[in-house]
Amino acid sequence: MAHEDLPVRIAASVLGVTESGYFAWRSRPPSARSVRHTWLTEVITAVHAASHGTYGYRRIHEELTSRHGIAVSRGTVQLLMRRAGIRGLTAGRRRRIRPAAPGT
Repeated sequence: MAHEDLPVRIAASVLGVTESGYFAWRSRPPSARSVRHTWLTEVITAVHAASHGTYGYRRIHEELTSRHGIAVSRGTVQLLMRRAGIRGLTAGRRRRIRPAAPGT
């Protein structure tokens, strides 16, 4: 709403918050969780790039926990990858080639 040059008073009234609450939120430092998520997203992006974009959240989780020693859940890795728009390659279906029947 701030990008639309909407006055704070109107935006706060529409959202059901107080003006002082908005300004307190705006001046508050980022939480520990958001700082950790930002850092983890950078690490996940680096691991994904090192795998040439093939690793999905399961393999990235394995890489983070076993090789990097970072304690993180699969769900957190999946959430952060989704938010960052990072996806692994899906395995394509393999066609089974059957030999021609004898006599045909």
